[in-house]
Amino acid sequence: MLDRIGNTPLLRIERVGQEFPNVEFCAKAEWFNPGGSVKDRPALSMIQAGLASGALQRGKTIIDATSGNTGIAYAMIGAALGFPVQLCLPDSASHERKRILAALGAELVITAGDEGTDGAIRKVHEIVEQSPEKYFYPDQYSNPANWQSHYRTTANEIWQQTSSRITHFVAALGTSGTFVGTTRRLKDLNPAIRCVSLQPDASFHGLEGWKHMPTAIRPAIYDDALADENLEVSTEDAYQLVKRLAREEGLLVSPSAAAALLGCFKVAAGIPKTGHAVIVTVFADSASKYLNERFWDEE
Repeated sequence: MLDRIGNTPLLRIERVGQEFPNVEFCAKAEWFNPGGSVKDRPALSMIQAGLASGALQRGKTIIDATSGNTGIAYAMIGAALGFPVQLCLPDSASHERKRILAALGAELVITAGDEGTDGAIRKVHEIVEQSPEKYFYPDQYSNPANWQSHYRTTANEIWQQTSSRITHFVAALGTSGTFVGTTRRLKDLNPAIRCVSLQPDASFHGLEGWKHMPTAIRPAIYDDALADENLEVSTEDAYQLVKRLAREEGLLVSPSAAAALLGCFKVAAGIPKTGHAVIVTVFADSASKYLNERFWDEE
């Protein structure tokens, strides 16, 4: 099963975004990973690095803070390899994520929802400090194996799937691993590729996994010198685009995926009409964990 992580399809967005006829919009469909999200890539990379270094050994429990998707990846991989998993998760994480984690056998420590992943990070530190010998703490926000997974896989897949035609890469900042690793490799392949990072437009937002960097605990792996541009995205606008993608493209994606495409549209608006661009983003996961959200019923 773990060999199926990566090599996800690159989808062409055909109808939404037609107001930019000179731009091709493409997205990596990361829900094709066995754990259902882009986070399978870094989770496997960090666990493999832990096994290789000896930091992860039999008898230890994998522990980390998560908004849900990395936790699901840890729980899936831990179950497959025979390691127990304990996760600190904000109460604001979707109900479906909590059910999936419980189904995979992960032990959940629920933290305050209004503190987001920052509160979960603080709780992990507290637990690990009390019994450091008991845990393997990958620390997805600080572990270079996070961004290296995207350097080795995601970027090279995008390069091959676009036949090296990519002109722009657009991705959100959470742990920042996807943006940092993919950008570093794409810049190696072609320094002219323009790489744009995305953040929520406010500290309180509904884009699970995203960080508002000015007010959040800054991930150690984040390199703010990499982005050619940083743009902000609205949660409400993302909710509207989720519904459009479902009804006009037949794509059931998460709010964070729709928000990533909104960022692509902002980039496209600045491209001269006489030029041509191939903008690639990452759809982190599908709508399957968000179908109980109220925005589906709103006009």
